[in-house]
Amino acid sequence: MRCMPSRSGRFALFDIRDHARLAQEWTAGQTLEGFRADIQLLYAVTRCLEIVSEASRRLPQGVRDRHAHLPWRAIMDVGNVYRHDYDNVSEDLVWRTVQDRQPDLVAAVEAEIAATSPDP
Repeated sequence: MRCMPSRSGRFALFDIRDHARLAQEWTAGQTLEGFRADIQLLYAVTRCLEIVSEASRRLPQGVRDRHAHLPWRAIMDVGNVYRHDYDNVSEDLVWRTVQDRQPDLVAAVEAEIAATSPDP
């Protein structure tokens, strides 16, 4: 039996989806070199990833269990790196996260949203 996320869990799904999409939208058409050169874009995308990280902490364990192929611990922990170890955050890491890792996360979150009630 599928366990529906709590209200806060559902909102976390939407926060993850929406902020991951923003990061993807803002980097679409960019090159890594262009991304590195645009400090404002880097900061905006990093903020999106912070929100994704924090929202992932609010998901029920059942959601994470259903998508065990995703590195949930890394997703949850990376926000601390962005906030507290900011001087060691590389543009390459942020870029690779958005380009290579987020599509799987977005797909999983969209599947969870689709399996529950309509958008809030």
